[in-house]
Amino acid sequence: MAEPTNVSASLAASLDQVRHSWGWFVALGVALVVLGIVCITGEVATTLISVIVLGWLLLLSGVMALVHAFRTRTWTGFFLYLLSAVLRVFVGYTLVRYPLIGALSLTLILAALFIVGGVFRAIGAASLRFPRWGWTAASGLIAVLLGLTLLAQLPASSLWFLGLAVGIIFAVRLGTFVASNTDVFTRFDNCLARASGRSQVADCIAQFARGVR
Repeated sequence: MAEPTNVSASLAASLDQVRHSWGWFVALGVALVVLGIVCITGEVATTLISVIVLGWLLLLSGVMALVHAFRTRTWTGFFLYLLSAVLRVFVGYTLVRYPLIGALSLTLILAALFIVGGVFRAIGAASLRFPRWGWTAASGLIAVLLGLTLLAQLPASSLWFLGLAVGIIFAVRLGTFVASNTDVFTRFDNCLARASGRSQVADCIAQFARGVR
């Protein structure tokens, strides 16, 4: 019984630290929402910044991969790894050097993914007819419509879509994550306080993992 008690005490101590720092989590959520709104209102600048940042990330990762490839050139997968590194360097340099062309290319790729993925999602939902399949089919049709709209509005859509998507991710997905999971920590704390054995502690951890979304 000592081991579950130690695990429970350790988790409780960790929860105390999280609880005392929860104000910073809320502030982070508010900051992400504000940042998302700024990105949405300045979607053109956000698009260009996102493309350049992505380019630098690919460029740096490609350079590091090149160095690693030559340091382990006796490895059997050397040439494939080297080709991947060279491709990352080339794509990264192109995005940094020509951000407008990069934004156009990325928007074209995303539009194609929306169309193909939406078609498969709608057809799969209509074929399988699982519970509430209509919502899945509708989301697939919306994705197809979004992809077709982006293609129809090219090249103008390449200037605003990426920035709008980044802003929505910051404002909605990341910002609301902090706010929507506030009660999860409280429920986990109460469950852990009532736990008296290893299985109950494991159940609390499983409930906590399911609750965080």
